[in-house]
Amino acid sequence: MARPNYFELPSADIVAAKTFYATAFGWQLTEFGPTYAGTTTGDVDVGLQGDAAEAPRAPLVVIEVEDLEATLTIVQAAGGTISRPIFSFPGGRRFHFIDPNGNELAAYKPG
Repeated sequence: MARPNYFELPSADIVAAKTFYATAFGWQLTEFGPTYAGTTTGDVDVGLQGDAAEAPRAPLVVIEVEDLEATLTIVQAAGGTISRPIFSFPGGRRFHFIDPNGNELAAYKPG
């Protein structure tokens, strides 16, 4: 079953965000470059996106799926609009979509 496994938060001040979450909740954040850090617990993890050009406009729910291409087709057939086509990143591949209510989410395949 596809399930949310990641939440990405826009973080204009990545240093302040990392400090806040580490202090407030004891999160250990792995840095994936100068503008991105995330937890890597293997449960539901959180990413902090400090690159304004890459940051979602609101918290981004990322749903892990088994077949990314099939999911893209199903999302479109169900009425979703693709807002960012499939792309690769250090954790795998994903695409972003807008649901019928205007919420942006992402589907992700690890790898």
